[in-house]
This record gives sequence, C-alpha cells and structure tokens, in this order.
Amino acid sequence: MNPDKPRPSVDDDAEEEEEQAALAARNANRLSELRLVLLGWRWPGKSLTGNTILGREDFRLERAAEFCVKRETEVDGRQVTVVDTPGWFSSQGTPAAYQEEMIRASSMCPPGPHAFLLVVPVGMFTDTDRARVEENLALLGDEVWRHTIVVFTWAEVLRDIPIERYIRREGRDLQWVLDKCKNRYHLINNLVFGKHPQVPALMEKVEKMVAEEVGHYNPEKAEPPQNQTQAQNENQKPNQVKETRDLGARPKQNGSFGSLKGMEAEPVQKTCSRASASDDLRVPQ
Repeated sequence: MNPDKPRPSVDDDAEEEEEQAALAARNANRLSELRLVLLGWRWPGKSLTGNTILGREDFRLERAAEFCVKRETEVDGRQVTVVDTPGWFSSQGTPAAYQEEMIRASSMCPPGPHAFLLVVPVGMFTDTDRARVEENLALLGDEVWRHTIVVFTWAEVLRDIPIERYIRREGRDLQWVLDKCKNRYHLINNLVFGKHPQVPALMEKVEKMVAEEVGHYNPEKAEPPQNQTQAQNENQKPNQVKETRDLGARPKQNGSFGSLKGMEAEPVQKTCSRASASDDLRVPQ
C-alpha cells in the first residue's frame, strides 16, 4: 500500500455506497418495454414532449389531433410505445369524442400503460386548470393517479430557478395535482434535440413508479365515475368544437406566470413566440 496515497474518507465511502445502491435499484427496476400515454392541454407541448421521447418528429404539431396516435421507438435499450391523445381546452368542457379517445388510449398499448404523462407547462396553473385535470383523469378511474407522472414543459422559462421553488410558488391547485400522483414529476426541455439527457431519467422514474405500484395500469379494472360533462358534450363532435383562442393552459395576466417574471424568468412575449414556433397551436377547423 502506498503510504503517500490519500485514504478515502468516511464521507467518500458512504457516497460511493449510496451510488452503488442507487445503481442496483435502477437495474432491478429496469424494464425491457415501456408503454406511455400522453395527457394534457392542446397548447403547451404535449405532442412535442412525445417527439422528444421518440427522438424524432413523429407526432404532427401543425394541427391539433382529434384521435389517438401511437408510435414506437427504442430509448436507452428499452422498447418504448408512446400514445398521444387529443388535448383538452381550458375554458370549455372537453368534447365527448375526445374523452372517448382518452379512454381508448389505454387499450392501444396492451395490456395497459406503465405511465400516464400529464404534461403541464411551467408558469400557468390555475383553479380552472386543476378542474380540467380532475375532470379528464376521472374518465380513467381513481387508479390512474397511481400511474401518473407530471411532466413540466417549457423548462427554459425557469432558467436557474429550481422546479421545487416554482412548485411552492404556484400554490394549492398545482400541489393538489402533485399530491394525487404521490409527488411524482419530471422537468423536461423540449428545445433540446437529438439524444436528450432528460429522457433516460424520465424512463427511470417511470420504472421506479411501476416497481412501487407493483405493475402497470389495467384498463379492465378501471371503473371511471359517470361522466358529468358527457351530456352537455354528446352532440359536440371534434370538427364542431367552437373556435377559440383559449386552447389550453397558457400564461395568464396577473397569474402565476407573472410571479415567474418576479423570479427573473423570461417575459411572456418571448415565451409565447418560442412556443408558437414549435407547438400545436392551431384550432381544429
């Protein structure tokens, strides 16, 4: 033994043991296949998040989807299936045909999705947005929350602000959603193209959730409550959705995005222009 070589400290040994334990846990949780369903509003990057996971532009962004779309790829050695669903609106009820598609999504990746990725844009969550989340996830039954991860998009808006600080500033409506899914969330920057450093970490979080919940979501066991909004929407088809500029969760005046400006985030105008260049902003015709 070289007497001049410094011996590892107790802290170094403990840190190495923690890293080895974390690696062993990740390897134990690793799945050869992952099945994911995207849920969320029409505007803030749901389909774009799907493309980020796939590593290519498979989901069309120039037109709002009216039906579920399934795509497959390989991510970090795993076979990954991604199902994109029709996005919902913020200021009006979700059309019944769209809700039927959301329910159908879980049967498109049998025997059931490992995770529902609820896409939420940074800086714009209100009590109305919470109501829409509650309304639409209720279609899938209470079990859906055990298999849901919130994926925050527009990470670039935060700049150097920790996501945990943002969550605290947003208040009770966003916290209610996070509490429902056992505080499982992930931050992703959809402006990064090619091999994405945040996607493997998201896959590991999905695998950890599957291990904790002992399996995937089973659509056959789901018992969604009676949809209270179906009656008012039963005659409203996707191509009859009233045209509106309120396509979903977005920066609102005097809202949470304003608090981000106080935290030295980017101004609203810059953020909106950045999103409109890349996301599904159009109203269905």
